[in-house]
Amino acid sequence: MELKFMLEPALDTSLMTCPSCGEEERIWIHSQKERRLRCGVCKRTFVEAQGSPLFRLHYPHWLVIVVVSLLAHGCPVQAIVFAFGLDERTVSGWHERAGRHARRVQEELVCQGELVAGQVQADELYVKMQHGTVWIATAMCVFSRLFIWGEVGAERNTALVQRVVERVRAALKREGPLLWVTDGFGAWAKAVAKVFRDPVRTGKRGRPCLQLWPELSFVQVVKHKAGKRLISISHRLLHGSWDAAYQLVFCSQTQLGCFNTAYVERLNASLRTWLPALTRRSRTPARTQSHLLTALFWTGCVYNFCQIHASLQGTPAMAADITSEVWSVRELLLCFSVRPKSLHAIL
Repeated sequence: MELKFMLEPALDTSLMTCPSCGEEERIWIHSQKERRLRCGVCKRTFVEAQGSPLFRLHYPHWLVIVVVSLLAHGCPVQAIVFAFGLDERTVSGWHERAGRHARRVQEELVCQGELVAGQVQADELYVKMQHGTVWIATAMCVFSRLFIWGEVGAERNTALVQRVVERVRAALKREGPLLWVTDGFGAWAKAVAKVFRDPVRTGKRGRPCLQLWPELSFVQVVKHKAGKRLISISHRLLHGSWDAAYQLVFCSQTQLGCFNTAYVERLNASLRTWLPALTRRSRTPARTQSHLLTALFWTGCVYNFCQIHASLQGTPAMAADITSEVWSVRELLLCFSVRPKSLHAIL
């Protein structure tokens, strides 16, 4: 007996586009069993998963979907190998495929200059690897709880956080006020001041001056400690005005009037829970930065599009108006296959 997660939905030719000639109307089902379709114009056949991480895998799609779903929620690779009788390199390869696909999803759907953030929070994670330690920098939209971007670096410096800030700017719509809130790490302020600038055209010859966004406010939450004990918390306004900053706090978070980094810290706590390599005491540390980055994007993408947030009554992507419904992991993996019309319908 086949279980529910083993069943494939029926092929819908109205959602398919021929990858060879671009035909959208004359598409026929060639083989329901092989999930293969045929173009009535160029007479070529193609599979539903072409262009997705499921393409040309010699395993049932349901098995790959189950495995990458478990990986996105912190299941160790050794447990999956033992339960399904797979090779560890096969599981790692699927994880790499899913992570590269998730990075593309973030680039194509999140970082397209259409996100209205209001308040952005950013933070760093300290990670132990097999061959040393690295840092992960992450940024999120507070109102929608949307994971925007993350980067991995060997050092906690301005170059690391600037790569995140550049992606955040690419994601944001250039309208309305914006509040950045970070901890006391000064590299965030330097990166934001460098990236969130626009040229001022005066009509004169030469390179125009760069002006910081007038709607931008930047607040640092500085924690003062004695040893490991927290003594006090202070706030520093580095750009903008307190009035604008307080207004954005009122509009974007439930703890009214309280500047904090709690939301991004909760996101990072979720990442530590769902990524075995990020747990503080782990027997499965990451081996390379590239694998850690792909795992980060896969977990973050599932968090954005497939995970229902209790306070939102939906996913972060729904709250950010990127999608209109909760995506399954299968839909997430197939969102850039030969089904562009279905993608545009969702958007």
